[in-house]
Amino acid sequence: MATFPTLAVGLLLASLRNAGFDARLLSPLAHDVPAAERERPDTYADHLVRQLHHATSPPLRLLRDIGRATRGAAISRPHPRVLAATAQALAERPDVLLLSAYLQHYPTVVELGKLAKAAGIPMLIGGPMFNVRETADFWRTVPGLTAVVGAEVDVSLPQIVQAVCEGEDLLQFPGVVLPDGRFSGVAPPLRPLDAAPVPDFTDFPWDRYRVRIIPMMTGRGCQWNRCNFCSDVISANGRAFRTRSLESVLQEMREQSRRHQTSNFLFLDMKLNSNPTLFRGLIENVQRNVRGAQWIGTVHVDQRADNGLSRADLRNAAAAGMRRVSFGLESGSQRMLDLMDKGSTVESNARFIRDAEAAGISVRCTMFMGYPGETARDLELTADFLEAHAPFLDRVRCNAFSIQAETPIAKALRETPERFPSVRVTRTSARDARTQYVNEGTEDREYRRQKRRVLAAVYAINRKVVRSSARQFDGLM
Repeated sequence: MATFPTLAVGLLLASLRNAGFDARLLSPLAHDVPAAERERPDTYADHLVRQLHHATSPPLRLLRDIGRATRGAAISRPHPRVLAATAQALAERPDVLLLSAYLQHYPTVVELGKLAKAAGIPMLIGGPMFNVRETADFWRTVPGLTAVVGAEVDVSLPQIVQAVCEGEDLLQFPGVVLPDGRFSGVAPPLRPLDAAPVPDFTDFPWDRYRVRIIPMMTGRGCQWNRCNFCSDVISANGRAFRTRSLESVLQEMREQSRRHQTSNFLFLDMKLNSNPTLFRGLIENVQRNVRGAQWIGTVHVDQRADNGLSRADLRNAAAAGMRRVSFGLESGSQRMLDLMDKGSTVESNARFIRDAEAAGISVRCTMFMGYPGETARDLELTADFLEAHAPFLDRVRCNAFSIQAETPIAKALRETPERFPSVRVTRTSARDARTQYVNEGTEDREYRRQKRRVLAAVYAINRKVVRSSARQFDGLM
């Protein structure tokens, strides 16, 4: 992370230190390892790159795939300073090396594993997708590995580390896969969440962040939990919706504001309005607990009678310091939203965008193209929607649809491929928990024409300067 501390690492540091361990942080940013800037205002070059990224015509597909592979390799390449800093830390003979890893970090993790093996230091790997058994099985072959942990260990990590130090059997802890393939069983979701410690961000390189921002969560998982493309709800910390108490959230805000002398917060909840009562409690109490608090988060514009996103709720949220909101638009076609089991409507999305913007909140949305069954008409409706709402949107993140392991759409493609005659699976990757495919339904001329309209609308929106009240949060989500 280049713009704020990593929440998961802060939780693990606090858990270990509260139990009396001497835990030390290695942050690549502290060693001048650069990270890509996210979602800055678009240039025309960005527009051209996005067009290539979304190319589906057969003549351009090879060039697109080469470009994607080249970019992916550049992003995942081990950085010499990370390896050097880790080697130096291992020379001090710690008892164990703990790595918090996303799947794109695999090449770096392999090199770090080699360093740990050479130094004779045990190494544990944890991350959000290691509860997917096929992925954990692939990663268990990393050199120097002691175990892969696919569980929420906010509370249990001290016991796990103690077991490593004393040579005890790690299979006593759920969610553990050993290098020989033995598995301790699926870890249950962490309950209650209030038992988790206040994250410790003390050692992060605060002098290198453009703005001091505290990452937080009021809950884990998603109340809706049905979007058939979503991999977040199958991750180790997203499998079931659980919420914290309001007082626990407010106490953490007070404490982190005191520790780090800031009133800026980023809520990383999948959907901050999953529990409307807690969301309103946050709105009503945040300024009394942290004067001048400014905050951002992601919501789900679902069809509950009360989803916490009424016009009055949004006005109150803006008055309470909410400066930016993000939501999953996905498509401007109701047919597509229904196919995705998104639980939202085009009309409710339109109303939310206008209400949030009118309340003074900067609005960002995410979407994708290429979902199985999407037609030129669906893209035409999406282009119409984006063009009509361009004055009310500050940013749009437009992705090429990807199929993540163990999501409902991935299972449907595997079990009933006849339902998707235009989709041809080319390979599956346990390492990345992803299914590679070709969607021949995106190759016709009219589809590509409407796709160009969508991308032009995205470019017109993303070249704008974000409203001043939300500028310090630009690029954070």
